[in-house]
Amino acid sequence: MGKIVIVDTSEGTRTPFLRGLLTSSLIDAGLPFDESYELASCIRQTLSTMPEITTGELRQLVVQELGKLDSQEYLENYNSSESPVQRIKVINRQHEISSFSLARHCQSLQSTGLSMEQAKSVSQLFVKELEESGKAEIHADEIGHRTYLIIKKQLGREAAQRYFIWIDYTRSGRPLILLIGGATGCGKSTVATEVAHRLGIIRTQSTDMLREVMRMLIPERLLPTLHTSSFNAWQRLPGHADDTATHELIIMGYKHQTELVSVPCEAVIQRALKERVSLILEGIHVSPALLQRLNSGEDAVIVPVMLAALKQDQLKQRLQGRGIIAPERESSQYLSHFEQIWELQSYLLSEADKSDMEIINNDDKELTTEWVMHAINKVLAKGCKSQIEDVFGRH
Repeated sequence: MGKIVIVDTSEGTRTPFLRGLLTSSLIDAGLPFDESYELASCIRQTLSTMPEITTGELRQLVVQELGKLDSQEYLENYNSSESPVQRIKVINRQHEISSFSLARHCQSLQSTGLSMEQAKSVSQLFVKELEESGKAEIHADEIGHRTYLIIKKQLGREAAQRYFIWIDYTRSGRPLILLIGGATGCGKSTVATEVAHRLGIIRTQSTDMLREVMRMLIPERLLPTLHTSSFNAWQRLPGHADDTATHELIIMGYKHQTELVSVPCEAVIQRALKERVSLILEGIHVSPALLQRLNSGEDAVIVPVMLAALKQDQLKQRLQGRGIIAPERESSQYLSHFEQIWELQSYLLSEADKSDMEIINNDDKELTTEWVMHAINKVLAKGCKSQIEDVFGRH
């Protein structure tokens, strides 16, 4: 696919088409991230044979695609995207100026554990206040304080406190290290992707990928337990000859593999801490044992959570779905080892419970994501000593 150029005839400029920018404008119109990204990808594909397109033609194309959706709200929001409120300038504490973004405002609310509907409702009320104020510019502190008061009035003190804690954290400059564990098929990567979007975290890492890199570097004959799945690593244990998968053997194989993979896991975390950037590390190798190896003295927020699929039918359905979403990951190999996977999940949940690690039943992606946000906020609350005026200034 060649480069697509957008021509702005009114300003005489030529800029490349960027799917990310279109995705952001669709989010501003109220579309969820997944739908915005999918629609932007569809439009990019439509434009693949066109070397250039004017801004007006692109806008018409977006309007045409939005018109195919069930909701007229998105179309109306997109058509009014040049409303006065989105031309209001925001001034932060570093005296930097940017345009107000409805998408960013709504996203910051979801970062506190509010649902999409709650976040949109609060954002709409805030925008109404902003429009009525007639201001051409507003300080970021005032945005925070007004939003805090709206949340407190509409959703209660607890929700407002979570927002206060989150805004306090975002201004601290501390990196967030979110560790998401769980057995095969419990939805770790899906939840990690959604959380990364809501929190604006660009660095995510799968322990499966780290294991794959190690496999490229270390031959199977040297470390056979590394070259297999975590739930059947017991079959490659040194001196093992029995074909019976006992609980002890399954756990021993898993721990043996996890010990190996913990080395690159630690390296990835330490690099993030050194660079002071937030990171999401997800995978079956994220366990209480890994947490014990981390330096708790670091100036970082470390939040471990363990996802679970507590019903066997639910886990089986997810394992079956893997073969549809990713054909190279045949569901049959997982279903044939279901008992080992279920046994391993029981062990992980038991260890997480002993370590007071947050356990979240992942039976709904949206709810699970919100619970992960709550878990993060709970850890942040322990270190929050700020007062309202410290976070939002005096108004």
